[in-house]
Amino acid sequence: MRIGSIVIRCYEFERMMKFWQDALHYIPREPASNGWVVLTDPERKGPNISLDKVPERHSGKRCRLHLDLYTNNQKQEVERLVKLGASRYPWRYKPDDDFIVLEDPDGNLFCVVQK
Repeated sequence: MRIGSIVIRCYEFERMMKFWQDALHYIPREPASNGWVVLTDPERKGPNISLDKVPERHSGKRCRLHLDLYTNNQKQEVERLVKLGASRYPWRYKPDDDFIVLEDPDGNLFCVVQK
């Protein structure tokens, strides 16, 4: 058994699709249809990310699942992702933390980790 796709439920479907395509350099496996799309790594090295449109924004607690994006140039990647539509999340960092917490355009948290 293996992970086929990580699904992100989202309200702003078109904006999220563009953000995650640009952020990960992924492409749609097939054209988006009825608020659903599977984004895939063109080199087939990473897991699929699927977007599922929901009728309303999430409220209350944030999801307990988030993505960790690994990079060897954290500062540059964070700046790039913010330009694409992410925003910085006000996390209380410890001095030795190797991650920066961001929010995607729909408010889902993810981390950019220096590796």
